[in-house]
Amino acid sequence: MGKPEGFMEIPRQTGHYRPVSERIRDYKEITQQLSDDEIRQQAARCMDCGVPFCHALGCPLGNLIPEWNDLVYKGNWKEALERLEATNLFPEITGRVCPAPCEASCTLSINSEPVTIRQIELAVIEYGFKQGWIVPKPPKMRTGKKAAVIGSGPAGLAAARELRRQGHDVTVYEKAGKPGGILRYGIPDFKLEKWVLDRRIDLMKKEGIHFETDVKIGEDLPASFLKKTYHCVILTIGAGKARNLQIEGRELKGIHFAMEYLTQSNCAVSGETNFVPVISAKEKNVVVIGGGDSGSDCVGTAVRQGAKKIMQFEILPKPINWEESTNPSWPDWPLILRTSSSHEEGGERDWGISTKKFQGKNQVEEILCCRVNWKNEAGKAPWFEEIPDSLFTVKADLVFLAMGFVHVEHDKLLDALGVAYDARGNIRTDGQYKTSNPGVFAAGDANTGASLVVRAIYHGRKAAVSADEFLKMIS
Repeated sequence: MGKPEGFMEIPRQTGHYRPVSERIRDYKEITQQLSDDEIRQQAARCMDCGVPFCHALGCPLGNLIPEWNDLVYKGNWKEALERLEATNLFPEITGRVCPAPCEASCTLSINSEPVTIRQIELAVIEYGFKQGWIVPKPPKMRTGKKAAVIGSGPAGLAAARELRRQGHDVTVYEKAGKPGGILRYGIPDFKLEKWVLDRRIDLMKKEGIHFETDVKIGEDLPASFLKKTYHCVILTIGAGKARNLQIEGRELKGIHFAMEYLTQSNCAVSGETNFVPVISAKEKNVVVIGGGDSGSDCVGTAVRQGAKKIMQFEILPKPINWEESTNPSWPDWPLILRTSSSHEEGGERDWGISTKKFQGKNQVEEILCCRVNWKNEAGKAPWFEEIPDSLFTVKADLVFLAMGFVHVEHDKLLDALGVAYDARGNIRTDGQYKTSNPGVFAAGDANTGASLVVRAIYHGRKAAVSADEFLKMIS
């Protein structure tokens, strides 16, 4: 703890967003980062707690947060980078897109403002890139064992790096045109510019990891190819089965899943697109159904495309409006109202809304909705009841379904591999990431259901450790 009184003397400071009038004209990163000197001051606020809840409870990766905070304050950036990379394979990504559960569990959150952990993390890794400290690190020894990773999202990239570190030959298969999975195709550039991802993937290639893109295992290549060619397989194909809204009028044109919209937009921004025409919100009345991050990303994208009006509906009740800097649920994640950068840019939000019917001729024109009240009773799951006489309609030229994902896609690959599913439809594993098919492992959202990028990285890395143990037993 370099500055014992730092948390009392120094107020919390975060990077600022670019002005709304400026940022909605492009897809560049919206956040302006703090200077190195400002980051060092923020690191001085860390109390080096006896029980660091940020590390032990908040961060799925178990990042050594108090250690690198102290090192940053003392100006020892290189050692701080070593501590950071000991647990986090992709800090430049989590430092941009993670919701920072570590900050919610920071001890300062009990009665003050938490340490700006996420921005310090990002500053450390970017300082390392700037200084040229981050270079390819190919393994010193080769085992001769071959591993295939199916899917190149955060879990797949983490699994590939960890397996390569152990000296195995690793090939990552991706059905899309470029590697990155949801990081490339699901997260807009204004949150994660793709040069950040390309920089890391280029390093992985130089470390000897092979990437095969535009290949859908189970269709372009049979699943049997995997078992014949590789000693083990890790499935990191995400939770691709989106939650649908099977109501009257669902077949009308203009109703899309959020990920379809975001993928097309990201491809258009990067110039990598075969979609003609790309789904566009220009001069349209847009309704986003679902109040999570994907819904927010749809709002921000529609704003940039020039939508006429944007509404975002959530069926759950409105969270509490918490204006204090403290965490009312410390050390747990607080269920409070959150306003994203996209919400600041435009659109309206409403809660407790049930969508009953899409209306129109061939093309959606309006939505019939009603308001609901949520009920709670001990021993029962919460449920809602429609409020009498609360029906209303809204104009809608374009509707995005952003209601989350139910489970992994049950496709030809999984059918051919014969892996078992759990009660929710995810790939079932034994607690060590082993599926019902020997030599086949599963990690990330395909195994756990949809979750955070940081959790996917954690599970991808742990699955690789389990796969490495399996490979060591093969003669």
